[in-house]
Amino acid sequence: MGRTKSGKHESNAGSSSGGRGSSLSPVANENSNGASNAIQAEARIKENLKELFNLVREVQDERSRSEHNLTNIARTHERMQQESRVTPYYKTKLKGLYSAAMQDADNESELLRKALDKIKEIKTIRENRRHESDRPKQIMRRGVLMTLLQQNAVTLPLWVSKPGEKPPPLCGAVPADSSYVCKAGDKVAARVKGQDGEENWILAEVVTFTPQSNKYDVDDIDAEEGKERHSISRRRVVPLPIWKANPETDPDALFPKGMLVLALYPQTTCFYRALVEEPPKGPQDDYSVLFEDTSYLDGYSPPLMVAQRYVIACKDDKKK
Repeated sequence: MGRTKSGKHESNAGSSSGGRGSSLSPVANENSNGASNAIQAEARIKENLKELFNLVREVQDERSRSEHNLTNIARTHERMQQESRVTPYYKTKLKGLYSAAMQDADNESELLRKALDKIKEIKTIRENRRHESDRPKQIMRRGVLMTLLQQNAVTLPLWVSKPGEKPPPLCGAVPADSSYVCKAGDKVAARVKGQDGEENWILAEVVTFTPQSNKYDVDDIDAEEGKERHSISRRRVVPLPIWKANPETDPDALFPKGMLVLALYPQTTCFYRALVEEPPKGPQDDYSVLFEDTSYLDGYSPPLMVAQRYVIACKDDKKK
């Protein structure tokens, strides 16, 4: 079973041509519009960063205010233990202190959610800028690409549920809605046919979706742009999670032990079938999985760690 994907990378050179007349050419107009959009995007990023900075300061202020209340709760419990009894006075006092602490926690939680929204908005603007640019996609060395994919998994936002709230689609193992359409730039698992005729699940980036044909155009994440673009049906595309699930609050949003999944094999851009040996135990932990591999006596590889970002539901092959 192949574990690596390789492709030749050649630099792309642009060309320019001149013409008579003082009017701007269509290319010049496009460049002008592109520059204007870039300036607007940069201004939006700066504004969001400023708001994010203010939110972080508000979070710290809120936390400092709540410390006094938490200290009072601890001292009240100490006095109750010293007196070895719970008087009506202590009951009333603790009720008030805990109510205030819960309100403080709600206030801090709301500020953190707003801060996370700002971070998401900044990332979206930057991603849109990258896709609106008419410059050729930068070719990265394999080591740089692997590091970037790892960073992308680590920085995937953690979903924090409110009391009684269920995790949304694309949080951990929660699948997307049936009507969900991936946007340009989204990372997905795509089942494509290679040059050898064999079909594989690869990590890809969405270029466009055409409703009339119900097909996606996707680029192989590990190939030069334009060299490995695939037009595939919607059923051959699986969107990756956009939030990590918290095992401590939403364990049902994770694939359970023994579940058959598709997981990105470490240091590659290919997804393979695997069994979940252990789901994540903490918010920043990875899955421990056993990849199907006939080179081992029991048919499975030793345990390997794969981030939540790159573990998705397995679609069994209909063709064998």
